[in-house]
Amino acid sequence: MENLQTTTSNTKKIKLDFKDSKYATGRRKRSIAKVWVKKGSGNIYVNGIKMNDYFKRPVHQIIVTRPMEISEVRTSYDVKCSVKGGGLSGQAGAIILGISKALISHDELLKKNLKKDKLTTRDSRVVERKKYGHRKARRSFQFSKR
Repeated sequence: MENLQTTTSNTKKIKLDFKDSKYATGRRKRSIAKVWVKKGSGNIYVNGIKMNDYFKRPVHQIIVTRPMEISEVRTSYDVKCSVKGGGLSGQAGAIILGISKALISHDELLKKNLKKDKLTTRDSRVVERKKYGHRKARRSFQFSKR
């Protein structure tokens, strides 16, 4: 129990100053990300925590930094994200869209590369709703002849 308390105290939320920054919103599945981008040294904060501490899986870390890698501005912008809803994959997808939009509003020349890799369009795929008389969205109950 003691070990759990020490790990939560290491990842303290940091109050960030993001005046003179560009804002954009990203959405994916059930997740909504508010993203602020400003000139800086390449730090990414998600909900006040460093991105590497928030997203533990390397796959999510690569996904989040993808727009900055493609536009080759990894070390020249600081990013602050406030994300809620959904799971970690949806949140990472929402942050991608938010970062891409904010980078484009900061520098219009980055749009060509980001659009080519389809990072400026919202992924409209969401979970299909459950239907009446079915077990899931399309799965029916087992049919019994006798």
